[in-house]
Formats: sequence, C-alpha cells, structure tokens
Amino acid sequence: MALGALISACADVRGGGGDLYATLPLAGRTLLEYQARLASAADAAPIVVLVERIPPTLLAAVDRLLADGIAVQLARTVAEAAAFFAPDDKVLLIADGLFADAASVDRIAGAAEPVVMTIPDNIGLDAFERIDGASRWAGLAVATGRQLAETTAMLGEWDLQSTLLRRLVQSGARQLAAEPGPGAPLLLMASRPSDLDDAERRIVAGARGSRGDWVERYVTPLFEEFAVERLMRTTVRPQWLVAAALLLTVLAAFFFAAGWRGAGLAALLVSVPLDGIGERLAALRMQPLSRGDRLHRYLPFFAGVALTAFGVDLASREGGWGSLVTTAAALAFFHAGGVEKRRAATRAPAWLASRKGGIVLALPFALAGLWTGGLVAVAAYAAASFLRAQQKGAAKGD
Repeated sequence: MALGALISACADVRGGGGDLYATLPLAGRTLLEYQARLASAADAAPIVVLVERIPPTLLAAVDRLLADGIAVQLARTVAEAAAFFAPDDKVLLIADGLFADAASVDRIAGAAEPVVMTIPDNIGLDAFERIDGASRWAGLAVATGRQLAETTAMLGEWDLQSTLLRRLVQSGARQLAAEPGPGAPLLLMASRPSDLDDAERRIVAGARGSRGDWVERYVTPLFEEFAVERLMRTTVRPQWLVAAALLLTVLAAFFFAAGWRGAGLAALLVSVPLDGIGERLAALRMQPLSRGDRLHRYLPFFAGVALTAFGVDLASREGGWGSLVTTAAALAFFHAGGVEKRRAATRAPAWLASRKGGIVLALPFALAGLWTGGLVAVAAYAAASFLRAQQKGAAKGD
C-alpha cells in the first residue's frame, strides 16, 4: 500500500495576527515545513495540507517546500483532502500544531495497519487529546484512505481530526505507545512560539552532526554556529555555501599563481568553515548534504591545484627545485592518505591530514613569513598521516 500524509493546519494562534499553529516559527522556517519534511523523509506522497484559509506565511512556507522538491498539496475542504488518497492507501495523520521527532514518525509510518500513537495521561499534557482514562493521542496516526473517505462522508460540522481519531479507536486500531525512557521521543503540541523552544534547541543541536578532522572539531564549530544562527531564517541555500568554498579555493589558486600569497591563504582560510556551515544548514532543513556530491568532490582537487600554484610560485621566486619536490610529495601523500583512510573503512583519527587541516597548519608559518617552512610542515603532516593510515589498514587486514 502507498503511504500518503495528511497534515492539519486549521487552528489559529490566539492574538497571533492571523497566524496559524502551522506557521509558528521553528529553526528559521515554520512548523508546517518541519512536518512536511518529516512526512517526505518517511516517503509519504502525496503530502496534503488541510487548511481553511491561506495566510501569506503559509503560502511562503509551501513555496519554499516546492522549491526544495517537496510536493505539497493544499486542500480547502475535507472532501478535497480525502480525494487525494485511494481507498487502500495508508494515510499518515499529523495533528495540527504537533512537533514530533523523526524516529516517532518513521516508527508509525512503517505500520502495515491502522494505528494510533499514544502517550500516558499525565499532568501537563492537556494539549493532547484524551483517548481514555489512561492515555492521550500523541498526534500521530495511520488510517486508510477508505477510513478517511468514510469519515468525510458522515462528518457534517464535526472536526475531522477528532472524529477520525474516534473512529480509528472504535474500529480497534492498534494503539502504539510512544517509547518511554531516557531516549524518549520529543512530542509537543504548540499553540504559541514559546512552545517550540525546546524543539528548536533539539533541532539546532542535532544539526551539529558528527565532526570529522581536528579542525571541524576544535576550530570551526564556533564560526559555524554563529553563521547558522543568522542564516537559518534566510533564503540562503546550503549548496551555495559549498559552492562559495569551492570558488574561494579556485581563486586561491589564481592568487598563488600571481604571487599574492597572503590573498591566496586568506581565501583558503575563509573557505574552511563554509562547507560545514552548509552541512549544518541543510541538516536543519532536513535535507542533508552528501560529502560525496560533485561540489564536495571538487574541493580537494582544487585545493591540490592551489597547493601546486603555491609551490611553483615559491620555486620561481626563491629559487631551487626543492619547493617543487616538496609540493609533489605533499600532494602524493595527501592523495595516498585519503585512499588508505577509505580502505580502512573505519573512523579515522581526528588528527590525520585533511584539506582543512593543511590550510590551518600553514597559517602560523605564513604569519611568521616562513612560507617554505609552512610547505615543509604541510608535507610532513601529510606523510605522517599516510603512514598512520597505512598502519591502521595493515592492522585491519591482519
């Protein structure tokens, strides 16, 4: 059976100037966008938003989703919403104003039969609809297209969300308890912006992801967090930041070739945090960037071009072929070290050579005017990293 999603977006924020629960701000976007991206990540299609009126904030949210390739359909009536689903389709129901973590959505979306997710009827959970004396609806359910159509036919003036929930419970739909414990899911019913503060903190923290080399762990995080906080509410696309890092790397090669060493190194240093900022921004918007995509793959190549241009300039201005040999050795060890790290198929130690590590390592030598010393240090760093990676690969093979 195909999986679709029906998101309710009808409730108004009290004193909110015409805003809906669905348009409450969340990590630079809206709650509706987060809900729709969750549904899309669970492979739901179509994604239908039931809305009685369309304020500009909701229309802007839908436009952003469409621009990112998430096809959202708007339905002004319950009958319009039901018409999008075939009788045998599974329909993921997402309550108006619900924030749910991805694990909860994936868990219920995988159900093969109608199911209602529940939480205990505890103090402070009045925003969640009560099912019985012991449990409340967690805001997520799976119905069939037939159940949705049948409910629509008898609805009259009643509320679809509550009526369909009641019909599911009365028909014997399985009740799936939200998992308790230290890693319990975050389920919130939001009716005002402050209700989503905890959710936004969790999203921002989750966007940090795993850190790679020592630069990403200890040098760039502060820059990344500062930039992401200011960019997450803008229309800046994550891919633009990776492209900017690539452009700066290409410019650095031209600067080095022209003999402008300071400008070249400055361009490389500015490029260092940009792809990380893009990755965090993409994670916030639930569209993670792959480090295997074209832009990421070009970054090490053009960093090698910049290093070559620097070595040639150093040899031509200061004389001697030693700079060329050192540059060639550095390039060879960077490449060979990368191959060994991929062959090891395990998480590499953070200190091993990387594009970002080589750039940052060169900075103190440049500040001291020791450009040749910086080149030698980068080459030695790459060589030591290659030997370490090779040892790990050999140990794994044994």
